[in-house]
Amino acid sequence: MTDSATPAASDLATLIETVQRNERTLRSFQSVELQLIGARDWSTFLDGVLVRLRTVFALASVSLWVDEREPLLRELLEIDAPHEAAAACLKAGRGHGAALARLCGAQAALAHCWLGPASELDAATRDTFIDARAHKGSAIVLPLCAHDAVLGYLCLASGDPHRYEASMATDLLERFANVAALSLDNVAHREHLRLIGITDRLTGLSNRHYFDERLHHDVYRAAHHAEPISCLFIDIDHFKQINDAHGHTVGDQALAAIGVALRQHVRVGDTISRYGGEEFVALLQCDMPDALNVAERIRRAVQSIVVHSEDGACLELSVSIGVSAYRAHRAHRADSAATNRDDAASTAQTLLDAADRAMYQAKLEGRNRVSTLDMHA
Repeated sequence: MTDSATPAASDLATLIETVQRNERTLRSFQSVELQLIGARDWSTFLDGVLVRLRTVFALASVSLWVDEREPLLRELLEIDAPHEAAAACLKAGRGHGAALARLCGAQAALAHCWLGPASELDAATRDTFIDARAHKGSAIVLPLCAHDAVLGYLCLASGDPHRYEASMATDLLERFANVAALSLDNVAHREHLRLIGITDRLTGLSNRHYFDERLHHDVYRAAHHAEPISCLFIDIDHFKQINDAHGHTVGDQALAAIGVALRQHVRVGDTISRYGGEEFVALLQCDMPDALNVAERIRRAVQSIVVHSEDGACLELSVSIGVSAYRAHRAHRADSAATNRDDAASTAQTLLDAADRAMYQAKLEGRNRVSTLDMHA
């Protein structure tokens, strides 16, 4: 009787251990799922899938590939990743997506999880998505499907070659992939609505509301760290005459073309916005000499723009640009006057007003030129 009971007891212990392990795995997935479901922006979503997921399951690497052919996802890819570690794990394009699609099924309705040795992946895919420490380990590829479309793929890798095998049950993985895909779709729509709210639809630049928020934030940061910051106030010369003589359609074409030129001449991290009508503003993380160089490049770029009137005539475009600059003295960094947000807001307004006055000075001096006003803390 004892001999016959022993296997049953052993089977029961194994079953209990399996159930407990599955419950722990389920709770771990749920903790990440809650972050993804609650993600209201791209940064929080990326932190959940690329950082939290790796930490919770002690993975060697986690990578996310996003299909940039989807317009809303392409917008997401233009938003800065939360930090360098996450940015390195974020992939996009078409090439490797095709390789992952062959593993998981080409169509969303047929897509399924793939599990197995990392060595079964082709070399290019393995090198792109899996950390070198896990090349001899095992991996999972999760298709992220929503609304009958594959939005991307999530690749999880372990250094243990036996951790993920094709024979494993995939119920929890498929549930997690579904939550991750719907969360990605939700974040893409949220960010799209946010971008609409801060974007000037004609030029594609940020709008005045966004610029005002960035101005206060960036001036406060510059004051706190004793770093330089400059402002450009840009006004199109004789723009009313263009509208009056050629109509608003041609005027809109000129505005859109100038918006493209402005975007091409500021660096990543700088802010360029349409401030209203024919006015634009730029916030640059640099001192006066560099700001003057940027302003001059913008002036020349606008002067070379070709816009035709309805009768085929070539319109001459030019801008007057005012430049102001500010840098807090390093000795003032710890001073409340240098770091107080109210004082920073006042400094921000002064910086903008100075650039505006410098722009009017450029107008008075003959237009199509750059004028300056410098500020000192």
